[in-house]
Amino acid sequence: MKFIVKFFAEITIKSNPVRKSFIKQLRHNIRLVLKKYDANVAVSGNWDFIEVFSDKDELRDGFTEALSNVAGIAHFQFVREFPFIDLDGIVEQAVVSYGDTIKDAVFAVRVKRVGHHDFTSVDAERHIGGCLKAQCGALAVRLKNPDVLVPIDIRDNRVWMIEQRVKGLGGYPLGSQDPVLSLMSGGYDSTVSSFLTMSRGLKTHFCFFNLGGDAHEIGVKQVSHFIWEKYGSALNVKFITVPFEAVVGEILTKVDNAEMGVILKRMMLRAASQLMEQVGAKALVTGESVAQVSSQTLINLKVIDQVTEELVLRPLITTNKQEIIDKAIEIGTAPFAARMPEFCGVISVKPTIRAKMYRVEKQESNFDFDVLEQAIANAQTMSIQNVMDDVAKQYQGEVPVVRMPVSDEVIIDIRHPDEAINRPLKVSGRPVKVIPFFALDSNWSELDSGTTHLLYCGKGVMSRMHASYLLGKGYENVGVYLP
Repeated sequence: MKFIVKFFAEITIKSNPVRKSFIKQLRHNIRLVLKKYDANVAVSGNWDFIEVFSDKDELRDGFTEALSNVAGIAHFQFVREFPFIDLDGIVEQAVVSYGDTIKDAVFAVRVKRVGHHDFTSVDAERHIGGCLKAQCGALAVRLKNPDVLVPIDIRDNRVWMIEQRVKGLGGYPLGSQDPVLSLMSGGYDSTVSSFLTMSRGLKTHFCFFNLGGDAHEIGVKQVSHFIWEKYGSALNVKFITVPFEAVVGEILTKVDNAEMGVILKRMMLRAASQLMEQVGAKALVTGESVAQVSSQTLINLKVIDQVTEELVLRPLITTNKQEIIDKAIEIGTAPFAARMPEFCGVISVKPTIRAKMYRVEKQESNFDFDVLEQAIANAQTMSIQNVMDDVAKQYQGEVPVVRMPVSDEVIIDIRHPDEAINRPLKVSGRPVKVIPFFALDSNWSELDSGTTHLLYCGKGVMSRMHASYLLGKGYENVGVYLP
């Protein structure tokens, strides 16, 4: 099984040393991502493309899904490689790959040729196309806008029969740019802004300010882990939790109503500016967009930024909300964001949209900054790989766990829709329903109350959390399926 990976266009216009560095990083990332499928995967690259080889053909779908989420790839191709003998030999292989597809269809052959041969690419296209039309019952050959395209690369004494072409994520290889620290609330904005920095090659660490809600922290850990697992190229990044309850208390008791929101953001930037040193970050990332809320007017953003000398990146600064939501849907974070159990610790009745620095500084003079320093000192940093294990500890022993159903239990697959479709759950002799985690609450009352329903999520973390939630609401017919 072989894949050919083509680079994002901007990589190809870099200087020679930079291009080589980017390709080296991309090879490293691809190997990290794919070795969880095949520890012996071979990844090699040159100036124009990277070759991925595995002798485990059954892993094709897994490789395809993983490669489509690696930053730095413009597109990749699944190819069958065989020795070049003559054009008739290529025709035989093309019939195997495309014979059924071009039957009763209008098609075209595209040949790319590298090396010395006694024919041109056009000669090869004419010969192969004519033979395929005669042998496979195609309607016609049409060079422009064919129904089916048959792409073939002839490279010296080898042939690549390209059977599938998949669009990549684009951008720069993750880790090819300096690290950043993203302020994560778990909503649409922060998840999309984190994705955008990751897809531009910035190794993105996560920082969550807990304003007083355990459920919110769990939700942010879940969505941060999801983003990393899907788009993080298996690089090691950190998740930082900052206990900000006391900071919120100080603001509520010491700050006038109008300046609360701006001052809370300034406190977050103060804290993040110190914590970013722990992960080697060179900039902070937020999900703010101009005028989306009161604290995000240009005047207020300027006042907020003056609290730190660090660079603050705002990937969404001129992006409309619907565009952000659409992007969240595309990358898979929307289900998390839509049901994030957010805790709003500071809500101003009449928030200012034109903060004055002298007023903000006067209000902050009432603030006990020892409280902020204590919050920074109590911040917890963990590897993103372990963040879900930390969540799991909170639910151990709270819900019944079944490893082998023996009665009439119904298993409910609550995984993210992408995962449920790509890797469907099959349990011999047992009914399986698919209800995504974000639809459980609204659909549970419709299920048979006399039947036990076992939630499945793969690792048992999300299933425990949601089972615990349902038990807390008074439902008794719920457990966890953990084979």
